[in-house]
This record gives sequence, structure tokens and C-alpha cells, in this order.
Amino acid sequence: MNKKLSIVAALSLALSAQSMAAEKFTFMTNWYAQAEHGGFYQALAQNLYKDAGLDVTIKMGGPQVHTMQLMAAGQADCIISDNMQALESWQQGVEAVPVATTFQHSAIAFLTHPDVKDKADLQGKTFLLAAEAYTSYWPWAQSALNLKNARVRPYTFSIQPFLADNTLVQQGYITSEPFAVQKANAQAHVFPISDWGYPPYGNSIVCMKSTIEKRPQAVAAFVKASMQGWKNYLQDPTAGNALIKKENPQMSDEQIAFGIAQMKKYQMLTGGDAQTAGIGIITEPRLKQTWQLLVDNKLIDPAKVPFAGSYTLQFIQDAKVMP
Repeated sequence: MNKKLSIVAALSLALSAQSMAAEKFTFMTNWYAQAEHGGFYQALAQNLYKDAGLDVTIKMGGPQVHTMQLMAAGQADCIISDNMQALESWQQGVEAVPVATTFQHSAIAFLTHPDVKDKADLQGKTFLLAAEAYTSYWPWAQSALNLKNARVRPYTFSIQPFLADNTLVQQGYITSEPFAVQKANAQAHVFPISDWGYPPYGNSIVCMKSTIEKRPQAVAAFVKASMQGWKNYLQDPTAGNALIKKENPQMSDEQIAFGIAQMKKYQMLTGGDAQTAGIGIITEPRLKQTWQLLVDNKLIDPAKVPFAGSYTLQFIQDAKVMP
């Protein structure tokens, strides 16, 4: 009888330990569920977070969802952002720190008509830009691409004005607007601005400095499981796609397939430093380039936003999930 009680007690303790090990962790994306978030949903679907001791909830972003503010208010532990926005948040008193990335380069691109063969042909064009462009890539483009005198009109998140006017250049993401052009049976050249030297990463994982200090083991577990999720997603996205479509029923199989194809075509996850240091890697030189870009364009004050302490490599360097 005592032996049976001991076995029951041991099982109870084991189950209790497993329950305690499942630490709640909330992650917020930057848009509705889509292929660009596939690795995170894959990790959730395949229990990679659970196996790492985390009870992860993924919340979708979307229009008018200010993820940085929500994270600062404690509504998320980490978010998808970029290292540029993270630096700008420090200027506002929000200590947001990149801990890893999804894409090795920005997904922002210029969509042009066939007459534009290279950046030199952008001269004299009118650009369709969203409001956030003015505090991110547009100051860089004006300087680096000699577009200081370019004409600008608001981007209304529709490709129709672009298709109707051969003189326009439109902002876009390589996984999104080119798909809309394709669906319209039209043609456009797609120029990722990272090819012309734009330094920020794309879809970085950003956490509050306080979260990193108080919960380093949880952040480390989340980062490593997420990178494994991305590796698995690129090999077979079935599990992740099922969750994406459950969360976002408007997302079609065709759109998801296009997004995955584009991520592979441009080596968004597997190119650059990821080839030798693993998926999600961020490096000090690249981060410093973005910081310097913001300083040079007077978007941040280096006295208020010192480079040291604005990032950490400790979690992603130890992850080492090779493509």
C-alpha cells in the first residue's frame, strides 16, 4: 500500500512540476496572421514552445494596433517590430530591445513600372508612401538614392492608383503588394531597398528591457523555439498554415504560398549572416548601421538613445538553429 502511495505521490509531483514549468508568454505580431509569421505558428502547432516550458499565446496585430504601446503597458512580453522602431521607442521612454530577427533584411520594396531598370531611373517619379515611411526608410531613401526633391502622394493601401499611372512608384512588401499586382494580371518590377543598402532587419523580435532582465530564461526559450519553428515551417508549413488560417480565415492558400515562395526566393530567413550563424541572428555591426542612420537623419538623439544597451545578442547567439 505504501509503495502504491509513493508511486501516486511521485506521479502527482511530476505532473505538478510540468504544470509549473509551463510559463505563460504572450507574443504579438505586427499584422493579421500570415506566412510572414509562419514560424511562430509552426512552433505553437508543433508544441515546440510547450516542450521548451512555455505556454505561449500569439496575438495578432493589425491596423490601428499599436503593438509597442501595448507591450509597454504589459499586454505582451515580446512583439514583432524592427530594430529601427525599437530605437525610436527609446526616444519616447520605452526601452524596447531587439533580441533576434525573422528576416535578415527588410521586406520593404519599391514597386515600379517596367521603364525603371535601376535606382537611377527613380528620378522624376512620384512615390506613393504610407505615413510611417517618413520616420523609417524615406529619409534614408532621400539621401542614399538622391530623392530629396521627389514628389510624394499618400499610399492608400490599394494598387489601383499605381496600375492606372505609369509614372508612379509605390511602396510595398515583397510578400504582399507583388501578389496583388499578380492577381490583377499586371506587371511590376520589385526592388527590395535592402539591395540598395537599407540596413534594418525585418520583423525582429523585440522585448521590453525589463522582461529581458526579469525573465531571461523564458525569452531564451521563446527565441530558440521560434527559430526551430521557422526552420520547420520552411521545410513543411502544413501545421503552421492550419493555425494561420484558423486565426485569419481571410488568408487564402494562394496568398500563403506566394508569401512562402517570396521568403525563399529572397532568402529572407536563410540569407546573409543566417547562413553561418543560424536563423534569426542579429549582429552588432548591422544594428550599429541602423542606429547611425537614425542619428544622421536626426530621428533619434544619441544622447537620449545611446547605442550600447539598446540591443542584446545573448539569446540568439546561443540559439544556433542552422538553416
